[in-house]
Amino acid sequence: MQKCCKGSEVISKKKILLVGGCGFIGHNLALYLSKQGHDPVIVDSLSINNIYSLDNTEILNQKLYKSILESRLELLKKNDIDLIIQDARNYNSISALYEQIKPNIIIHLAAVSHANRSNKDPHTTFDHSLRTLENTLDYAKTKKIHVIYMSSSMVYGNFETKEVDEDTACKPIGIYGTLKYAGELMVKSYNQVFDLPYTIIRPSALYGERCVSRRVGQIFIENAIQNLEININGDGEDKLDFTYIEDLVRGISYCCDNEKSQNETFNITYGNAKKINELINILRDEFKDIKVNYKEKENFMPERGTLKIDKAKKLIGFKANHSIETGYREYISWYKNFWNKIN
Repeated sequence: MQKCCKGSEVISKKKILLVGGCGFIGHNLALYLSKQGHDPVIVDSLSINNIYSLDNTEILNQKLYKSILESRLELLKKNDIDLIIQDARNYNSISALYEQIKPNIIIHLAAVSHANRSNKDPHTTFDHSLRTLENTLDYAKTKKIHVIYMSSSMVYGNFETKEVDEDTACKPIGIYGTLKYAGELMVKSYNQVFDLPYTIIRPSALYGERCVSRRVGQIFIENAIQNLEININGDGEDKLDFTYIEDLVRGISYCCDNEKSQNETFNITYGNAKKINELINILRDEFKDIKVNYKEKENFMPERGTLKIDKAKKLIGFKANHSIETGYREYISWYKNFWNKIN
């Protein structure tokens, strides 16, 4: 295995397979891993929340989303990152492909990454989340390949305290959180039966460049920049542990480079929840005339808060660098520039 430098630290250059790696997290992660000296390879069908699946009901934003998704592909090409278009649900085809790639690490990102869509279409969510995961685990088990599984803070369900850590009991609500937790249990079972090394990562309330997943931070900017009203479920006093994408991908990269991450579960978040209204206040600095409507909170959206990151700090040296005061402003600036470029 080749050696490469990460600052003053010498690390082993690894071939890292990103399953579902052309999504919001995946393409940002691939770009980061490449800059760190690794060899990321993406396998993605481009059919879930991607270029082949633009929703006809969102005609207003199709031009915007198409441009963002195309920019992902352009960045991957510019950075010589291999993208192989393949449906990860097809066991025979995907197993043969994995054997050709021969990865040192597999990061499993394939999923329907939206709680509301998951609740409306459980079959598709199961198909793209758990069926793809089983195929990954089945390939990795005999070769003892380190599998990093992207879970979610939604596995905790309603936070019964202001803060949760990785030992807090998981009581997911709804299809999305339940399937994410089912994925965690599958990963752990393969470790128990086949001694498969794994890492489980639980991110929270992500935001950042080139997101089309209809996350809160994205929707707010998207509506503000088009002079549309912003709708908030609840009174805006709910707290979320908003996490900038750059912090998350750096945390994932630490899990690739540090053996202490193996057979562990980590919260990789900012580690300090903020009110949704605080995000709105930052947005008002950039868009003075936004109108905000507060509506009844949707069912199956749990009460959340801070995810403690002490374990990730201790074992892999992770620390988030971007509060919403810095990260969200950077995201707004990027969005404004991108919007002006395509209009």
